[in-house]
Amino acid sequence: MELYNSRLRRSLKDPGEFTLTFELVPGRGGRTQEINRIVNLAKDIAADGRFQALSITENAGGQPSLSPETLGTEILAMGSEVIIHLSCKDKNRNQMESLLFGWDRHNLHNLLVIAGDYPKEGYCGFPKPVFDLDTIHVLDMLASMNKKGQLPQDNDTPGEQGPSIPFLKGVVVSPFKLLEAELVMQYYKLHRKVSAGADFVITQLGYDARKFHELLQYMKQNQLNIPFIGNVFIPSLKVVELMHEGKLPGCLVPDSLYEQIQWEARTEDKGKKARLVRAAKLLAVLKGLGYDGAHIGGPALTFTDLDFVLNQAEEMESGWQSLIPDLAFCPPKAFHYYEKDQATGLNTEKEVERPSKKPPWISAYAFSNWVHETAFEPEGVLYDLCKKTCLRLDETRLRGPLSTFEYITKAALFGCLNCGDCTLERLAFLCPQSRCAKYLLNGPCGGSHNGWCEVYPGRKRCVYVLAYNRLKPYGLEKKFKRGFTPPRNWSLNNTSSWVNFYRGLDNFALSEDPTVSCSKK
Repeated sequence: MELYNSRLRRSLKDPGEFTLTFELVPGRGGRTQEINRIVNLAKDIAADGRFQALSITENAGGQPSLSPETLGTEILAMGSEVIIHLSCKDKNRNQMESLLFGWDRHNLHNLLVIAGDYPKEGYCGFPKPVFDLDTIHVLDMLASMNKKGQLPQDNDTPGEQGPSIPFLKGVVVSPFKLLEAELVMQYYKLHRKVSAGADFVITQLGYDARKFHELLQYMKQNQLNIPFIGNVFIPSLKVVELMHEGKLPGCLVPDSLYEQIQWEARTEDKGKKARLVRAAKLLAVLKGLGYDGAHIGGPALTFTDLDFVLNQAEEMESGWQSLIPDLAFCPPKAFHYYEKDQATGLNTEKEVERPSKKPPWISAYAFSNWVHETAFEPEGVLYDLCKKTCLRLDETRLRGPLSTFEYITKAALFGCLNCGDCTLERLAFLCPQSRCAKYLLNGPCGGSHNGWCEVYPGRKRCVYVLAYNRLKPYGLEKKFKRGFTPPRNWSLNNTSSWVNFYRGLDNFALSEDPTVSCSKK
């Protein structure tokens, strides 16, 4: 296989080709009947030739499962390309790098970089979630490996310079969010993903043509010039129930669609054909809208099912506009980025008005920002004094009391966990270490629902929703469209972040220019 010119790469670069991928979800175990069914399905898809790649999930739903590279190696031997899901939830940065070297050796270069579902109960209880890196960090690491073949080494452990590694980097975005803050932050994070080196984007699943059109229009208007692929998910009745109940993070089945699927389920085949026809309609609409491809998936599908969907979609393509009313499943109160085009049922080019409340004369954010500008910005009136005091105390017996005083103060105000690598100023003075279940530093995951964290629904708001709402009255919410916050430096744990800041040891020193990432330094 030619590494730099694979079939998937050629398809994504060819504006005249509609890329098709199919998602395989391996379960727990390596020799089960379900794994055998997946392998046989992969053989049929490879022999058919209409799909450019097979996508393999990694511990989907937070459950342990057969590793994607194991199944991917088998499928690669069948003559089909694979896309390996690379999630952040179970591995630290060193383990990721080690795996990537192995995947390169096995020619597994197509990746879908995701934060991943929060880990669920496994052996003897719940595992420790890792999330050492977020998706922006992983993209930056991959960009470095693409250029050099190896990440920069410490001065005392120089490594051999290897050839570049041709990783193709996919990412995910969800236009199917209910709140303004949720949706806009998804789009703003997409800017960061593209800047960090994303090569293509796949949408989260949804069943609303207007929302699919919204993403397409947003990407074009903002010059996010990478291929975009729509998600065509064909659920089973059990999965529909779980999605409607909000038990599969990021997957939205609104009441209108749920009720229709329940009505269809009264038929002899339990509504399966109706679900396949709906998928064919969505596939035809995506192609008509101008998407570069479609990512098809769903539990217990057969090759016969896929063949039916592809053939039906081909017959429907010429009349795709007439199908738009059949794909209008969006909660009535969901936020839209653009005003509706009443003639087509899609969007106009005019953005909806997003009125902002007048900023309060005093707030936690305003006070915290004043302190930061006064003591931690070089132009601040107390900067020199605070820097001199902290550095001098750090060299005396008062080093411990200084660190304790900082920790107690910030714990009371911000829920500080004493990481020593503070990012409060970058996130509207909200701590991602204590307030984000995935410790994300460069934007939200896709799992929030109606503003709630996927891990603590109804109990804890998504920290990026809170940050957006804090900054919007000041007109500062667009800061999330750009920038790069480096990953946490664990060598600074339980030390004074004030001292680390003034000594130039923390994340601010690594990213003085917010447009520059670790791989470019």
